[in-house]
Amino acid sequence: MIWIEKQRNIIDFALSSLLRRRGKNLALLAVYTVIVFILASIFFFTSSIKKEASLVLKNSPEIVVQKVTGGRHDMIPVRYIPFIEKLPGVRAVKGRLWGYYYEPTTGANYTLVVTDDYRDKVGTIAIGSGVSRTLNTQKGELVPFKAYDGPYISFEVTEVFSPESELVSSDLVVISEDDFRALFGIAKGYYTDLTLQVRNAKEMATVADKIKRLLPDTRPILREEILRTYDAIFDWRGGLLVFILAGAVLAFAIFAWDKASSLSAEERREIGILKAVGWETSEVITMKSWEGIVISLSSFLMGVVFAYIHIFFASYIFFEPVLKGWSVLYPHFRLIPYVDPYQIAALFFLTVVPYTAATIIPSWKAAIVDPDEVMRL
Repeated sequence: MIWIEKQRNIIDFALSSLLRRRGKNLALLAVYTVIVFILASIFFFTSSIKKEASLVLKNSPEIVVQKVTGGRHDMIPVRYIPFIEKLPGVRAVKGRLWGYYYEPTTGANYTLVVTDDYRDKVGTIAIGSGVSRTLNTQKGELVPFKAYDGPYISFEVTEVFSPESELVSSDLVVISEDDFRALFGIAKGYYTDLTLQVRNAKEMATVADKIKRLLPDTRPILREEILRTYDAIFDWRGGLLVFILAGAVLAFAIFAWDKASSLSAEERREIGILKAVGWETSEVITMKSWEGIVISLSSFLMGVVFAYIHIFFASYIFFEPVLKGWSVLYPHFRLIPYVDPYQIAALFFLTVVPYTAATIIPSWKAAIVDPDEVMRL
């Protein structure tokens, strides 16, 4: 109890000492908070968007097989399917049709895909909210698409996907198989790629290797490889933003280190008076440590809270173009709050601990000098 009461008194004195220099400390607190806010925003966004990607790809095909001609993706013939179906471990093989359509009036690229629900619904399409927005089109209206050989083909919009699915359906146009082939001039007997389901997830790499040996002009892509690619893309964008802001972060680090590792004449005089009235060296160091903890911990907490609000409630308005990428069709979506404890711990040790530790050394140097000498400096 005595120790706790002593710490309370030291903290009270540390707070009153900070308030006596409120101008400098408030400026330091504001800059410190902004730096933590920037770094925490990047961490929150990258970890949350990667989590979203993993959830979206959870139900994607385990293996995608593409045909490669001259190093480029080519249409794969349907005759490849029986060869792959006979491989041990393969449960099902299915042809998939998808492609991109550039709309010159809006400058947007749409993703056209054939699904089982629309495979036989000739003359109709279902569109995402982003497509509906850019074309100003609603359910029941006709939308023209220019075919590969020149003429326009009109399709009736029978469904507009809900805004809740915009993350995956914003640029999506679901179309029938016959319309897709007529639009892009793809002959029957060819698919964009093949999707595979395997009996044992642990055998995916083995099955992919067998496909590569059996059909050398193909490229099997595992679901894990797609996930790793997404992780790398968002890590790269987060790293790019950190690199752009590195100058500001470095300037703050130098400023904070200089502020924490040196004492002003007023602070030296204060320490000399405390020593003169009977404070021990350990008590002076404890008091200065509490000052550092109050500033660094307050900045850390405010920066993290503001970053959380910025990313998950304010649609990350400050970093949106860099972190999401540039596109005419921006999906409007709100990220699911997800915080990686490891990243928070790393941010804490990178921002709070160094500043607090830096306040101890100059305080110790001033506290071990004779009080009369300290007050004369």
